[in-house]
Amino acid sequence: MFAQQIFDPDLIAKYNNQGPRYTSYPTALEFSDSFFNDDFIKAVKTSANQFLSIYLHIPFCKSLCYYCGCNKIITQDEGKAEQYLEYLELEISTRGELFKHHQVSQLHLGGGSPSFLTPDQLTRLLNLLRTHFNFLDDAELSIEIDPRGVTESYLSKISEIGFNRLSMGVQDTTSKVQEAINRCQSTNHIAELVRKSKSLGFRSTNLDLIYGLPFQSQQSFAQTLNEVMEMDVERISLFSYAHMPSRFASQRKIKDHWLPDTDKKFNLMRQAIETLTKGGYDFIGMDHFAKPSDALSQAQKEHKLQRNFQGYCTDAETDLLGLGVSSISFVGNSYSQNQKDIKSYYQSLLNAGHAVNRGVILNHDDGLRAHVISELMCNLQLDVADTERRFDICFADYFHQELLDLTPFVDDELLTVSDTFLMIAPQARLLVRNICMQFDYYLRHQQNNHRYSKVI
Repeated sequence: MFAQQIFDPDLIAKYNNQGPRYTSYPTALEFSDSFFNDDFIKAVKTSANQFLSIYLHIPFCKSLCYYCGCNKIITQDEGKAEQYLEYLELEISTRGELFKHHQVSQLHLGGGSPSFLTPDQLTRLLNLLRTHFNFLDDAELSIEIDPRGVTESYLSKISEIGFNRLSMGVQDTTSKVQEAINRCQSTNHIAELVRKSKSLGFRSTNLDLIYGLPFQSQQSFAQTLNEVMEMDVERISLFSYAHMPSRFASQRKIKDHWLPDTDKKFNLMRQAIETLTKGGYDFIGMDHFAKPSDALSQAQKEHKLQRNFQGYCTDAETDLLGLGVSSISFVGNSYSQNQKDIKSYYQSLLNAGHAVNRGVILNHDDGLRAHVISELMCNLQLDVADTERRFDICFADYFHQELLDLTPFVDDELLTVSDTFLMIAPQARLLVRNICMQFDYYLRHQQNNHRYSKVI
């Protein structure tokens, strides 16, 4: 019944246009170079949040995955990591002083491939962070790893130094697909790493999958889904491959005729959602699946789920500090991003003592719309009365035009609108972004949606 509800072909054809993923509002397209480090410092000082989540970007990978659009540096030179750690030390020591009254509840190392760092380098990095920031005793410490270069001994060592959550890139387990994307890896080895993580007491392991890759078929993807489900991990992420060879040079190695067409790609997504939900996973938001006992599932059931640049998360009223090249912070009423080029990142730290390159300060309207979009994206409903109290508005008056624009969704029984709640219907799960777009001031006034991918 769940699949029949969310996969109505007529509704999907009607609403499948381009739009943001809303990892932030305003989106990164609204970031400006008129945002300065002084703005960041002011945002820290005026933030009412007491807790801090840290994202630290490690850009290095030892080999190139052709599908990847992340900020990365391909190198076999491990000495580059030593140089990077030296500059990170400058940034960490400076930022730590600003956040001395915050308590760190989460740390996430992303990339690139954070497992490019050796256990000794990770130990050095964690010690550095703990020196300059106040970590809670039960803080969540997570790391993304490339299983191709990771051993069971490596997992043991990073467990000893404090990491308690893992994320591994699987993408697809069939050899033809792996060869086409230049990511050949052993499924048995990944399964062994998952088993090892369980024995070491990691709180959870997440596996990443991608649909829409070259040579994927429903038959081959069924193999991938079954093999991943046999590993019995707590979370699975399912991402759509966005083929943009004009923007990402490595994707030019993937030929257009290798890719599934629109209908076949849609069927791959449907197959994955049906398989994973029948297999006992809850469908979280747009692209995450979690066991009912997992913190993500619990947070959504309690209407406390949050969303940021790392995806869905469980910590409310928490500032996000991005460290490292290209990383993004969400502190107080501001978003900011570090220099995206590593040479510029190094130079900025040396010359200015920080790496902030651009950002945006949220005004009252931004904050209100961010709240509305976040609640709908994460918890599939909005408490109108609570929103009115928080932002001192009359919802019906403030969003008069937006409510009119939502009429088609109401008529199609995708959304219920009342004086007290906006409630997204189960059959609208794949169209939440479309509903949120009606509240996007910048999308409405600047018409820049051509820079986004399709919502499905």
